[in-house]
Amino acid sequence: MPNPDSVVEQLLQAIPQLRSQLFFKTSLTALSHAMEDQVLAGMEQPLVIASFQQERFYRQEASRYQRIADISDQVYVFSAAGTSFDDAAEQHATITFEPDDALSQEWHLVVIGDNYSACLICRERDLVQNSDLAITPPGAPALDQTRRFEGVWTQESGICHQAANLLLDRIAGYDATLIPKIQAAKVRYHLTEPPTEAIEVGSAGVDPFTQRLVTYLQAGQYKLLKAYRAIAVKERRERLVNSITSAIRRSLDPEELFQITVQELGPALDICRCIIYRCHTERPDIEIHHEFRQPQMPSLLNVEWPIADNPLLERIQKEHEMLVIPDTQDPPRSLSTALDAVNYLVEEWQIRSWALVPLVYQQRLLGMIELHHCQEQPHQWSEDDLALVEAVAAQLSVAIIQADAYAHLQDLNQQLEALERTRSNLIAITGHELRTPLSTIQVCLESLATEPDMPDKLRNTMLTSALDDAERMRKLVQDFLTLSRLESGRIEWNFEALSLLECIDLALSSVQARHGSHFPEIEIKVELPPKLPMVRADGEWVVEVIVKLMDNACKFTDPGDTITISAQRVDEDMIQITIADSGRGIEPYRLEAVFDRFYQEEGALRRTTGGTGLGLAMCRQIVEGLGGRIWATSAGKSHGSQFHFTLPIAEGRAALHVRHDRGSLILEDDLDEAELSLSELERRNPYILE
Repeated sequence: MPNPDSVVEQLLQAIPQLRSQLFFKTSLTALSHAMEDQVLAGMEQPLVIASFQQERFYRQEASRYQRIADISDQVYVFSAAGTSFDDAAEQHATITFEPDDALSQEWHLVVIGDNYSACLICRERDLVQNSDLAITPPGAPALDQTRRFEGVWTQESGICHQAANLLLDRIAGYDATLIPKIQAAKVRYHLTEPPTEAIEVGSAGVDPFTQRLVTYLQAGQYKLLKAYRAIAVKERRERLVNSITSAIRRSLDPEELFQITVQELGPALDICRCIIYRCHTERPDIEIHHEFRQPQMPSLLNVEWPIADNPLLERIQKEHEMLVIPDTQDPPRSLSTALDAVNYLVEEWQIRSWALVPLVYQQRLLGMIELHHCQEQPHQWSEDDLALVEAVAAQLSVAIIQADAYAHLQDLNQQLEALERTRSNLIAITGHELRTPLSTIQVCLESLATEPDMPDKLRNTMLTSALDDAERMRKLVQDFLTLSRLESGRIEWNFEALSLLECIDLALSSVQARHGSHFPEIEIKVELPPKLPMVRADGEWVVEVIVKLMDNACKFTDPGDTITISAQRVDEDMIQITIADSGRGIEPYRLEAVFDRFYQEEGALRRTTGGTGLGLAMCRQIVEGLGGRIWATSAGKSHGSQFHFTLPIAEGRAALHVRHDRGSLILEDDLDEAELSLSELERRNPYILE
């Protein structure tokens, strides 16, 4: 079984005083060609052992080794398994090594002649992505210019002989048929004889000119790699900015853009954590939704991140410039006070190095990119990395403005669509609602004008019909004007402590007076708990809400059915009033739509009941203006409906209950009980009806 160990390690162990050097791939190629050219220049039958890792290198060197084989019969070339250079011994011996052999990662060339010897024994180093010379992204195949090898290049004969013995023993382990030829080589080139003097380490035996040439070649390659690195950094920045720009073109959703940015920026900078968030000045903190982090780092997702009480952000808000803290444990003096205020964040989230890059557009702070390094040692932020983050921040700032403008444009479009629907409904409904009473008024007035001898009874009927329809038109116009005032916020509210029973009595009286003898035969029940707290509201508008809800209930309730008005205290601050009917009910998907302007259950032009569809819309505007909310519930068609609204409780007012008792009204509260005459109670509570 052949030895799979590294030849480089074996050589360093055999000669402890030997130290390895670093070589670039280009330098190895130049050295190898120089050693091969030395053989081709006329060296008499040297020993040549070569290993070049990959098949493409064998193909590149194939013609040269055929010519070398014409000079010497002691030429050995290692080849990887599965290549076209399988074991052969025609012109020069090729030896196939196993895939798991360390030779697959090594580069060797040994040349030994009568008066000349040189060896190049190297293995490829693992790429260190954080190195100054790393110019390839993680996971990508290394470029030839970035590949580096460590090992030995020397012309010291003792070291060359030791390397040759190691390689020949490795060849013998793979191909036993070559053992006689290997033994002959060891005898011919005196490889079996111990060195007559101690092996010297260093540049002894190396032509000073050659040594300087190799040094110059290495230095030139280092400069070239630095140039490649600068190009790679620029390419990385452009690639990242282009990817974000491409995302901006595909989407105007800031949430999507933030997520793409953290996932691109975090790995590119190889940081522990990257977060992006919007800055809303009206909120003291913000919930983190976009984060990149290393697996071992604690997550900030859904964590409340302080904005209002963060001196670092306050400084950025004033200066609109990036803030970098290389070491939070030893901050600059100018930042020490500000950092003390957020030290709890540093400790909880293990932030050792901190960079905050603002998203700014025209002196307006839109958001923030935060970079966290959470390692034991502080991180030195490079100018290239910070410039990259600033370029990304500039792109994101523009994207946020574009997204906000697009969202605002969508809102405006929706408002325009709503206005267009309102205009269409207004034309349809007012045309229908106004045409009918106008027609009636016209017929009545024409009849009165053309029939002077009309009987008094018929004349009174005509006048009554004309006056009723004129009132109907007046109320229609009044509803339009009132809703317009409510929606534009031009209502002045007169808040005071009110009794709900007073408001309900006034509303019922108003409904009955309006309907008169035409009031439907519907039973109305009022169920209020004793000692119900007073509410803080505007009495006129509370009565208006109850009237419109009662009108709506009467409209859809058949004669003989029941309408119930109830109230209850739902919490320490609110009272809920409910008006329930046993009428036709509302389908569940329409429970919210009934509060829209001009909504008509049966359609604007084919309904069986009157109305403009403005009543419930006005109720919503009034209740919300009073500090409550309104909603509807129903079990569905033919199961009745319930309209609920809430009003705030008047602070500091005792619970109040009014009841009839032997011709007088009793005012009860939590502190005392006083019996008042009807006239006195009406004087103190003008909303109570007889």
